[in-house]
Amino acid sequence: MTEIFLDPTAELNPTAKPLLPRLSSLEGKTIGLLDIAKPRGDVFLDRIEALFSERGVNVKRYKKPTMTRVAPVAVKQQLALECDAVIEALAD
Repeated sequence: MTEIFLDPTAELNPTAKPLLPRLSSLEGKTIGLLDIAKPRGDVFLDRIEALFSERGVNVKRYKKPTMTRVAPVAVKQQLALECDAVIEALAD
């Protein structure tokens, strides 16, 4: 089966990007939760954080300053340095 993922950005010449391997386990891992600053995204992430915390998974929260721009480079670098995986909230 072939999976196709669409990138919603306005790239004129999109490049193929391979998917990163999935984590084999969440044990000892840190999951970053990125709030993109859309309304109610925090509600979704609060629930995700609670579910991870119940299972003993370390969670760190991050937030973009505004939903209208990409995450600042500093936030992306922090996510890359501090997290093993990231969940991004898209909600209204």
